[in-house]
Amino acid sequence: MSSSFEQMRANVGKLLRGIDRYNPENLATLERYVETQARENAYDLEANLAVLKLYQFNPAYFQTHVTSQILLKALTNLPHTDFTLCKCMIDQTHQEERPIRQILYLGNLLETCHFQSFWVRDVNERCVLFCLSHLSRCGNHLPDH
Repeated sequence: MSSSFEQMRANVGKLLRGIDRYNPENLATLERYVETQARENAYDLEANLAVLKLYQFNPAYFQTHVTSQILLKALTNLPHTDFTLCKCMIDQTHQEERPIRQILYLGNLLETCHFQSFWVRDVNERCVLFCLSHLSRCGNHLPDH
């Protein structure tokens, strides 16, 4: 990981302490941090949950793309409960949006050990390819079918 990422991680860590954690003015910084996690092959559950909590408090700021990245990063940490934590923080209306709906479906397949269905199901070819590209970049290994 680059030193600029480590600096960003430290700055976000400071931001997440205390009341500033819920300041919607910090959302842009946290969203950039999510993007950086995707680029730098990193993962910060606490920061990602803070983004989702800010979306709960400020639904007008909700970003589908950022939420999708958070869910994909959480998927790479299975079998830990990160994916479930993130999923529970997303409003039902947003859970029906694409590609969030497809990511939740794929996550359900993995959480319920339907690995063969995960690998062969054509939910939406582009979504599957997008998900798999993120999973392969993270360095984690998913079970084979």
